[in-house]
Amino acid sequence: MPEAKANKTAAEAAVEAATGAAEDTAGETPGSARPRRRRQARGEARIAQLLRAAADVFCTSGYTASSTNAIAREAGVSPGTLYQFFPNKEAIAVELGDRLLDRWRDTYGAAFAQSHTELPLDRMLDAVLDPLIAFNCENPAFFVLMHGSEIPGQITEAHDTLHATMLTRVESVLADYLPDMPAPQIHRIAEMAFMVFKAGLDLIMAAEGDERAAYIQELKTVMFRYLDPLVGDDASCPPPTERIDTP
Repeated sequence: MPEAKANKTAAEAAVEAATGAAEDTAGETPGSARPRRRRQARGEARIAQLLRAAADVFCTSGYTASSTNAIAREAGVSPGTLYQFFPNKEAIAVELGDRLLDRWRDTYGAAFAQSHTELPLDRMLDAVLDPLIAFNCENPAFFVLMHGSEIPGQITEAHDTLHATMLTRVESVLADYLPDMPAPQIHRIAEMAFMVFKAGLDLIMAAEGDERAAYIQELKTVMFRYLDPLVGDDASCPPPTERIDTP
């Protein structure tokens, strides 16, 4: 299919989708609801298949170098089949980004549970950092889509909003540990801790296997040693888990 097809606007795709839905439902009787549901289920399965393929291609080639043809090949379908669901690469990235952002919200919501503020600092860091790191390691496409320079604006705007929300949650956690500290100072500490996490995550995502595990431990050690003097936990409390010594 001509590559120009990839430039079909989202509005045109929406019109086609609406038209197709109207044709599917026209003249249906209550007894035909099950076939319609089957068609919808097949459509959702195909979309999920295409998004999985897109995630793999974005991780392998980067967003900018990826193409709809490459995504179709990875999914094992024709470009024409892909265009039935997405008008172009940007639409695929936006849908994938939206789904990953929804899952990320659930992840950090659980990570910053109020009950974690009742834990000692070392255990709190484990409870907060482990699910956040695990999500990024299990969904490398999320890292690609949130950090690329050519990523669609809708994704970067949503990510910036999420970043601000997470920073507020970090401030809330720190305020529970530091009830007498002025808000501006808590904000500075939260920003520094958040930037340390992001920098450490860059190193973690670039490593694999034992080296990745070592970087995870280093990040926890850095965070603990930065926050422990401020929080004032018992100095005998060890950093989270056993530190991996290097020669």
